Amino acid sequence: MLSHRVARPLLAGTFIVGGLDAFLHPDSKIGKAESVTTPLTKALGLPEDSRALVRANAGMQIGAGVLLAMGVLPRSMAASLALSLVPTTLAGHAFWNETEPAKRSAQRLQFLKNASMLGGLIYAATDTDGRPSVSWRAHRAFGHLAKKIDSAASSASDTATRAAHALPLPQG
Repeated sequence: MLSHRVARPLLAGTFIVGGLDAFLHPDSKIGKAESVTTPLTKALGLPEDSRALVRANAGMQIGAGVLLAMGVLPRSMAASLALSLVPTTLAGHAFWNETEPAKRSAQRLQFLKNASMLGGLIYAATDTDGRPSVSWRAHRAFGHLAKKIDSAASSASDTATRAAHALPLPQG
C-alpha cells in the first residue's frame, strides 16, 4: 500500500538520525539517560554503564529504524522502537522537572512529539496491512486442526464400534 511505503520511512527517520547522533556522541546523552539507566541497571542486576546502554539503545534504534523504513518486519520493528521510545522520552524530556518556564515549555513540546510518535508506532505495530492478524490465522489454523482431529477420532471410534459389533459374542 502506497501510504505504508511513505509513512514507514517518515516515522523511522527520526529514530535513524537520533540513533546515529546518540551512537556517535553518547556522552552528550549520559547525564539525562542516567535517570533511567541507573534504576534499570539496579533492578535488573546489570553493571552500571550508562554509556554502553545509550549506545545499545542507539544501535537498536538505527537498526529497527532502517528495517521499518524498508518495510522489513514492520510490526516487530515498530514495536521495538515503541519500547525504546518510552525510556528515551522519560529521560530526555522530563518537563515536570524543569523550573524555568521556557525550558519547561520546550521539554513539554518534545515530550508530546514523542508521545505522538509513540501513537504512530503503536498503530504501525498493530497494522496488519490488510491481512489477517497472526492471532486470527493461528486460531483459524488450530481450529481447523482441532476439527480434523475430532473428525479422525470420531471416525476411529465409529470403526471400533462397528468392529466390536461384528465380533461373535461368546456363548455361555
